[in-house]
Amino acid sequence: MSQFLVNSSPHIRSEETTRSLMTDVIIALLPALAGAVIFFGFRSLFLVLVTVASCLAAETLFNRIVKRKNTVDDRSAIITGILLAFNLPVTAPYWLAMIGAFFAIVIVKMLFGGLGRNFLNPALAARAFLFSWPGLMTSFTAPFQEIYSQLGFIFGNPVAVNGVLPEEIDAIACATPLKNLKQGLLPDASLGDLFVGNVGGCLGETSALLLLLGGVYLLLRKVITWHIPVSYLGTVAVLTVLFPRGEGSAVAYMAAELCSGGLMLGAIFMATDYTTSPVTRTGRLIYGIGCGFLTVFLRYFGGYAEAVSYSILIMNVVTLAIDRLVKPKRYGIGGGRL
Repeated sequence: MSQFLVNSSPHIRSEETTRSLMTDVIIALLPALAGAVIFFGFRSLFLVLVTVASCLAAETLFNRIVKRKNTVDDRSAIITGILLAFNLPVTAPYWLAMIGAFFAIVIVKMLFGGLGRNFLNPALAARAFLFSWPGLMTSFTAPFQEIYSQLGFIFGNPVAVNGVLPEEIDAIACATPLKNLKQGLLPDASLGDLFVGNVGGCLGETSALLLLLGGVYLLLRKVITWHIPVSYLGTVAVLTVLFPRGEGSAVAYMAAELCSGGLMLGAIFMATDYTTSPVTRTGRLIYGIGCGFLTVFLRYFGGYAEAVSYSILIMNVVTLAIDRLVKPKRYGIGGGRL
């Protein structure tokens, strides 16, 4: 007679772990990181390293203070650090990155119980908080500006040259594509430059091509599903082609909107965060459509040119309501009398 081993759940096991999933996300972000270094110089890499190190330090210190097991081995703090740095301009001082890292890890993540319990995306919440310093968060540079060493950008914070701060120097000042779109104009850059990333902006948001490469990798590795990115980007595409505001064709305006700002970064790497997005397929579609609608609405009618961060944060707040709305009925519940 056969013998059966009976034990407690889970009975279905997988080789995937939180650490392996986070490693895949790190790998997917590497093309965009390489693009940031190419377009904005080596200070991009140093800024990412400082932000990641600050996130790791903040989580380690918090766990020691509250006497919890250290959780940095799951590598989620590394992801938060990279994504937060990707939302900063290359001119951002290192102390600003450190403040953002502390806010993301301690305030948004750890005080709510750590990974899996936060209801907002830590990197996006920190970005919103850092707009307490709007001048530093909107001081963008044009790609391939050879100014890093003479301004002390690599090994220190941006410094004044002859009493003039970096954000006031015409040589590095750069209007982002979103600023032109906000004014009802198509960007000065070509669509090819927008797609490749040869434009001004935050470190990790300019290259739609490199972000899409990372997204394809995550899809192939089954780290994310298509539902949120496609519904998010698709909603933005439909609304902007139906209601274009820029000069030229509606399709050109739609393409510029898709390739500008943090839309690709947000749709692929931030809106898909497991903790702050719905768990069902239907819920993810609703969530993505909501993000897309809010992005277009805020870009059109808000006072700030970019809207991706705030759109995702708003949808983070309603994620629980979406899950409750579309959750499947349990077998035998609500089926009437037997």
